[in-house]
Amino acid sequence: MTSDFIWHMEDVLDVYEQSYDPKRPVICFDERPCQLIGDAIIPIPMKPGCSTKEHYEYIRNGTCCIFMAFEPRAGKRLASVKEHRTKVDYADFMKTLAQHYAEAESIILVQDNLNTHTAGSFYEALPPEEAFELAKKYEFHYTPKKGSWLNMAEMELSALSKQCLDRRIGNMERLGDEVNAWERERNAIRATVRWRFNKNTARVKLQRHYTNLQN
Repeated sequence: MTSDFIWHMEDVLDVYEQSYDPKRPVICFDERPCQLIGDAIIPIPMKPGCSTKEHYEYIRNGTCCIFMAFEPRAGKRLASVKEHRTKVDYADFMKTLAQHYAEAESIILVQDNLNTHTAGSFYEALPPEEAFELAKKYEFHYTPKKGSWLNMAEMELSALSKQCLDRRIGNMERLGDEVNAWERERNAIRATVRWRFNKNTARVKLQRHYTNLQN
């Protein structure tokens, strides 16, 4: 564990410890690829006494990407299915996210270090004046390399995978509908993550790593 890892870890943990402020919401962002799997043979629908029957053969219809923004303090998330995960896709999602939080003075964004995850991506999708104003809306905080477990959006993507992506979905349109339905249900109950790992806990549990840095 390097000093750079610890710095980024403590920076993210410090963000999580901040008091809730709707004018400066803390939002975690992550993305994951998703394979589109179709049925080679139409499944036999479920009926009384019998579950749905699927043939073992399936069709690969390519891949897409699911973008996820998660505000744990409010129990809110925004998900979007995109064909690719380019800088333009990232910029487009961040513009949409900013519109959802139009009343916020700034958005504190926790994300990983993927090369598309920078304000520079905005300039590849938007006019420079708009890109600059959008960049001012965000305050970026990055998880350390190999420290994606510090991003609560990853947990939300895991929940999505277990609750929504546990079946064959063969095209982006249907996947988008399924993800949107899942998002509405989770937002309705304000499902969230109870994060308990903080800077003090880290300094105790990872004490040997802190000590090694100074030896």
